[in-house]
This record gives sequence, C-alpha cells and structure tokens, in this order.
Amino acid sequence: DDVVARHESLRTVFIDIDGIPAQRILPAEPGMWRCGEPVIEVTEQRLADELTALAGYRFDLATEIPIRAQLYTLGPDRYVLGIVVHHIAFDGWSLAPMVRDVGVAYAARVNRHEPRWVGLPVQYADYSLWQREYLGDLED
Repeated sequence: DDVVARHESLRTVFIDIDGIPAQRILPAEPGMWRCGEPVIEVTEQRLADELTALAGYRFDLATEIPIRAQLYTLGPDRYVLGIVVHHIAFDGWSLAPMVRDVGVAYAARVNRHEPRWVGLPVQYADYSLWQREYLGDLED
C-alpha cells in the first residue's frame, strides 16, 4: 500500500474519452494492488505454478491499476512476495527504485511505523506534461 500510494504511475488507469486516450490517477486505497486473498498458502512444489500464473496476469488498463502482487506462505516464517507490473508503468530502470521502496516500506512496517520517504522530485504526470510540452502539438 505504501509503495502504491507513493507512486502515481502505479495508480494510473488509461481510459478512453470519446475515442481519445487519457490517464486518470486514482486515489490510493488499501489493497488496490491485490490479486485475491492477502496471503495464499502454497507448497514449495506449487510455488512456481503460482508465480507463473501471477506473471501471466492480463491487465485491463482501463479499469485496473498496472500492478498486482501476491504474498505466498510456504510455512511458518517463510514467505514469497510476487509482483507483476505492466510495462506501461514500469521498465528496466524502475526495478531498483521499486525494490528499494518495497524494502523501505517493509522495514518501516515491521517496526510498526509508516515509511519516512524523501519526497519524489516528480511524479509520472509531471513527466507526461513535460513530454507533451517537449514534443509539441500531437498534430505536428
């Protein structure tokens, strides 16, 4: 929840308004990234199948945010977190910040407090506006 709330790109849906694509940033809501149950109990043998199914998740970007995650438990104190993000909101450069932010959020929540984030200099919408200004009129 903390990471999704921090990054607008992970809360953006892509809608059609009279044939024109548009972005809509949704307000952060608890669990909006979940695929189903908060924690799924699996065996070691079934874990690969579960992660493969998660990796094959098909997003409906008009109605769903572009991230899904699932926490699996293999037994007492053994957990695996699977995360799948659509390429529209995530690329190779995004991996390091995502891992860092998940780690910061996890460490904070283990210690029973909210993450103490350093503010982001820009959000995805800022980049989109800059890109439109930089590239000029869409009809040009």
